[in-house]
Amino acid sequence: MGTILKTIDLTKKYDNKVVVDNLNIEIQEGEIFGLLGPNGAGKSTTMNMICGIVRPTLGDVEFMGKDFEKNRNKLINNLGYIPQELAIHGNLKAWENVELFTSLYGIKGAELKNRIDESLEYVGLLEKRGDYAKTFSGGMKRRLNIACAIGHHPRLLIFDEPTVGIDPQSRNFILDKIKESNKNGATVIYTSHYMEEVEAICTRIAIMDNGKVIATGTADELKKMVVDDISSITLEEVFLTMTGKKLRDYKE
Repeated sequence: MGTILKTIDLTKKYDNKVVVDNLNIEIQEGEIFGLLGPNGAGKSTTMNMICGIVRPTLGDVEFMGKDFEKNRNKLINNLGYIPQELAIHGNLKAWENVELFTSLYGIKGAELKNRIDESLEYVGLLEKRGDYAKTFSGGMKRRLNIACAIGHHPRLLIFDEPTVGIDPQSRNFILDKIKESNKNGATVIYTSHYMEEVEAICTRIAIMDNGKVIATGTADELKKMVVDDISSITLEEVFLTMTGKKLRDYKE
């Protein structure tokens, strides 16, 4: 076990606005690393830079010990990204959506068919493989979004707010599958502003606000930074204390 991903002074500016500010995080292979923060904290921009979708203004990303930008073609097959915005196509059937994304990694023929069925079965949609994505509920679309990202068997899975706007049953299903993927060997980065989710599944957590990471540790370690008796405080209270926000501001 070693470091699978590292950001070095990662920065993104849009005009004069700093969205991500000298971000330095280090993620160990085999962990579920949570990036916790309110909307607008810079979480999605950070994930987009890690995946190479957005070019940093400054700084670097190291993935599997190599500069990601310089070795993108060799490294990209080891990365799976589940974006906050749905990436599926409504006018394609479920299996066609998974085929589209999985085939981008050079997987063909019988192996491609096996990966499609495997991915759909994993997210509980195998019986819906022939249905059009536009007929799916919000939770089913989120699950299909995940299936599209795992067909190439990546070592690192990045989930960016995967439970936004879905029912509790679908949310619990997705959280259980994230833990299962981790047990099966995948390292996971999980971004959210739902603190109970982060505390439930993440082995280590970074609190992010205004483009900066202000604290990193396990849930208990973060609580210990604020009070001696960790049973007397919630992760939500830790976040609000560290950022100086009011609960009303955070919820909005």
